[in-house]
Amino acid sequence: MFYTRVFATTRRMTSRSLSLSAVLCAALALAGCASAPPHNPLAQWRGSPNHNERRAQLIVLHHTQMDSAEQALRTLQTANSQGRVSAHYLVGEDGRIYQLVAEDRRAWHAGAGRWGEIGDLNSVSIGIELDNDGSEPFAEAQVQSLLRLLDDLTRRLGIDRQAILAHGDLAPSRKSDPSVLFPWKRLADAGFGLWPREPLAPPPPGFDPWAALRLIGYDLRDPGAALASFHRRFRGNEAREWQAGDAEVLYDLQRQLLALPDGAPPPLPAPPLR
Repeated sequence: MFYTRVFATTRRMTSRSLSLSAVLCAALALAGCASAPPHNPLAQWRGSPNHNERRAQLIVLHHTQMDSAEQALRTLQTANSQGRVSAHYLVGEDGRIYQLVAEDRRAWHAGAGRWGEIGDLNSVSIGIELDNDGSEPFAEAQVQSLLRLLDDLTRRLGIDRQAILAHGDLAPSRKSDPSVLFPWKRLADAGFGLWPREPLAPPPPGFDPWAALRLIGYDLRDPGAALASFHRRFRGNEAREWQAGDAEVLYDLQRQLLALPDGAPPPLPAPPLR
C-alpha cells in the first residue's frame, strides 16, 4: 500500500519526521513507466492552455463551487479574472467526464499548500474537479463516474489507490473542498483513500495525536485549520478543536500507515513547527 510503503521507509529515518513526501519524492525520481496517452477515452476532450510538464503520483479532489459544469469549464479553459486555473478532469453532476489537460502535464489546480514535505503539489498530482456548489450532496451518477475514473487512473498511471487527497487536506487554511458532504467512506469501500477501520482500538499511553496528524501529512502551521480539515475528511464535521474519538481514529490511521500491531509504541515526536 502507498502509505504503508511511505511510512515503513520513513520509520527507519531518525533524523527527520515521518512524512508521506519521502516516498513521493523518491517515486518522482524513479518513475520510469511508459508515458500516459494524452487523452483519456473515458472523457470528452475540452483542452485548457493552462498547464506545463510533470509526472503524477497522487490525485487531488476538488469541488467547483459553481452553478454548472459548463460554467466550470469556461473558468478552467480561460485566463479568467481569478487567475489562470485548470484541472486534468471535471466530473459533471450527470456523471459526464471531461478531460482538460493531458495527464503528463502539470495542471494548475492545487495552488499554495503543503502535504508532508511537498510544497509544489501541482507537480505530483492529478486534479479532479467535481461539479458541485459545496452545499449539496454529490450525485450518484457523479460518484460512480469518479470511482470509474479513479480506477482507470490508478491502474494506468501506477498511482497507489490510497493516494487520494482532498484539496482541503493540502491547503487547510484557505480551502475546504470537497465539502463535508463528500462520501469518503464510499470511496474507501471501493478501495480508494485512507479510512479508519472498525472497531477502533484505544491508543497506547504516550500517544501524541498532533504527531499522528503531522505523520499523515497535514501542515500544522495553522493547527485549528488542520484539525478542521482532518474532521471534514474523517469525522464528518469541521470542528477546529479536538473531539472525543479523534485519538482512536488517528491511532488507527497511524497503524495502517506503519503497519503497527495493537498497543505498539507511538511514533517519534513531531519536530518543532516552522
